[in-house]
Amino acid sequence: MKAMSNLVEPNKDEALAVDARQEIDLKVGVAFTRFQTNYFQGKYGNLDSRVISYGPCQTPTLGFCVQRYLQITTFKPETFWAVHPYIIQNGYELKLEWERNKLFDSDIAEMFKKLIMEDGIVEVTGISEKQECKIRPSGLNTVNLLKEDFEILCNAFEALCDALGNLLISFAQGNLGLGIEWWQATDYKVASSALGFGPQLAMQLAERLYTQGFISAVLMSGRAILNVSRVDGNGDIYLVKSSSTVVYICLKVAIMTFESMFDLYPRTESSAYPSSFDFRGTLGALVNNPAWGSYVQALLADGYLKPRSGSDAGDHPPITPMRSATEDLLGADAWRLYQYICQHFLGTVSPDCKYVRTKIDFSVGGEFFHCVGQRVTIKGYTSIMPWLAVSEKNLPQFTKGEKIEISKVELYEGQTAPPDYLSESELISLMEKNGIGTDASIPVHINNICERNYVQVQTGRKLVPTALGISLIRGYQCIDPDLCLPDIRSFIEQQITLVAKGQADHSLVVQHVIQQFKRKFSYFVKQIDNMDALFEAQFSPLSDSGRLLSKCGKCLRYMKFISTQPSRLYCGTCEEVYYVPQKGTIKLYKELACPLDNFELLMFSLPGPEGKTFPFCPYCYNSPPFEGIDTLFGASKAGGSANLGKGAGMPCFLCPHPTCQHSLIAQGVCACPECNGTLVLDPVSAPKWRLYCNMCNCLVFLPEGAHRISTTKDRCPECDSTVIEVDFNKKTTPLMDGATLHVGCILCDELLHSLVEMKHGKSKRMGGRGRMRGKGRGGYGGRGRGGGRKPEDPKMSFRGF
Repeated sequence: MKAMSNLVEPNKDEALAVDARQEIDLKVGVAFTRFQTNYFQGKYGNLDSRVISYGPCQTPTLGFCVQRYLQITTFKPETFWAVHPYIIQNGYELKLEWERNKLFDSDIAEMFKKLIMEDGIVEVTGISEKQECKIRPSGLNTVNLLKEDFEILCNAFEALCDALGNLLISFAQGNLGLGIEWWQATDYKVASSALGFGPQLAMQLAERLYTQGFISAVLMSGRAILNVSRVDGNGDIYLVKSSSTVVYICLKVAIMTFESMFDLYPRTESSAYPSSFDFRGTLGALVNNPAWGSYVQALLADGYLKPRSGSDAGDHPPITPMRSATEDLLGADAWRLYQYICQHFLGTVSPDCKYVRTKIDFSVGGEFFHCVGQRVTIKGYTSIMPWLAVSEKNLPQFTKGEKIEISKVELYEGQTAPPDYLSESELISLMEKNGIGTDASIPVHINNICERNYVQVQTGRKLVPTALGISLIRGYQCIDPDLCLPDIRSFIEQQITLVAKGQADHSLVVQHVIQQFKRKFSYFVKQIDNMDALFEAQFSPLSDSGRLLSKCGKCLRYMKFISTQPSRLYCGTCEEVYYVPQKGTIKLYKELACPLDNFELLMFSLPGPEGKTFPFCPYCYNSPPFEGIDTLFGASKAGGSANLGKGAGMPCFLCPHPTCQHSLIAQGVCACPECNGTLVLDPVSAPKWRLYCNMCNCLVFLPEGAHRISTTKDRCPECDSTVIEVDFNKKTTPLMDGATLHVGCILCDELLHSLVEMKHGKSKRMGGRGRMRGKGRGGYGGRGRGGGRKPEDPKMSFRGF
């Protein structure tokens, strides 16, 4: 319990440094993002302008991608020529490399070829041998996890999570008699580029694997960071404090403390092991593994090496295997991931790879050539990590001054090629080199520029900028290049580092940086026309986009529907934009007009058989005509309208108009049994008639196959719900004597109540009266609203928790 008894106060300066970074990023990002989005949103038809974001880290990340794109598009290939003589020595044909490498003049290259052919004899002018060393890797950290190259299937993570979780649970229960719910594990490293998914997903899967307890575990409290360096066979663990002091503690004694005091922290920036790390114990856990047990035994017998010094960020030790496993236990894909982790750790404690590099120099016709061979003398860590092995090339024996006849001379013609698009792995390296982001935020920044449609991930995990991403960066370059260069972020990080060291005042640094960005923002706003000119050249105006759909209530001309995100209507005569519900289909609704503003009604349908369908007026949706409609009905928080678009306001199912046939007053039936909303009749759901809640996802299916179901003006005397009229099919009518018309309340009428079914609620079937209890329809002005239920806190609802 020594570590627990010697907790220290948090470092105030480091905490202030974090606060400074958060405040700067938030204020700068919000200011630029809000201005850009408001300026460009709705201005161009084929522009995805849902969010045009800016971030001090995000934008330089995009800048790297656009910079590479510009290098590719502006690249002009050139033709070059290279002369390659061939010789045969002791039965080996060798291609000699030209010291000039290549020439860009074909006549001169042809002249050299003739000179060499006329001479016809090469002379060995020099033989040199040099001992080379390929250094073993250092420990794994999170950034390397995201960019290291090796072949593993992308579903290895999930399979490993399941298998390793079961392994640890059985270990803990069998050896300790304890559950494993509290257990938290640490990082691993895997290749983003070869896995076939991006660093954001890789990081998410890493955190899942972290929680399974098979890789070296990390625990974090509010006052001290404690690392589980290893677990022995008795269930005892070693905790390494941030000071690298090893403290022995019994799992059985400490488990309650861990449950109540520690949280998961699944990242590490360190690639250096602490001096107290128990390498022999970790190797001992792998010595009986059938795949590499003999290699581990040899390491223990001959003496293992301590890993080379890496970077110590003062957080957690590198990623380390904790227990042995087999392919039968983990499954094929999971085994490949686990195998790599173990191989990498064994490589860090193995000798370096050593080889001899031999170079033979030749001369012919006044020109100089060479060939190079490599011969491995000590395989070292490449024995366990064969994908990093040195490629051997054996050369025949030569003696200095020896003359050999040329068998043929090749004049190779080629073209210079542009660099390829940045891969995610290369982008991570650039961000790390320029101080953009941290091990935790790098995947987030890359994921953001993908989600914002600034770049697209193409074959080989290559990041190709879109027209929007290119226009943004070019716009920043025209107005203020600092906004998209990594230098400005480096300056901020330098200032924040001074705060963390206690060498600068937190408030002064924040004030200074914000003042700088404030001036940049003011200048950017004044010069936004320069960026707009680039957008204008790239994107289509609204007048040239979309298709004619519905009539405008102001000018009675047809408005165009633009389906690209965010979906919207555009009236070319009035030059007005009306946003519509998103992520569904929009159709004209029977050419009916809203009685309030004369705009033609539209019908919105969410995908799927159970998706909502409701009418809405474009004008009412964007400008609710009744004061307080948003707060009264919670339109922005309703289940169906949470993602309805910019300025989500008032579809017809929220309208309190007393006479409109599509309003909540006319179509509302009764209170929703799941929330404070109202069940509204879906007017176009025939023949599968249904009610839907205007607040949540509750659906109530009415008698199927009815010719017509409609609301009436009558109210139920028992529950104050709206009485509905059902016209049944003659062949399937449940009424006596073949009658088809029935009027009643779905809550109180036994027949109707027995024919309805509820889905997406807490119960699948309404088994008796009272399941849909609650009076009224939730009308405007206080009637209903969930049958008098108490209002709930929208920020903290524990319903069903």
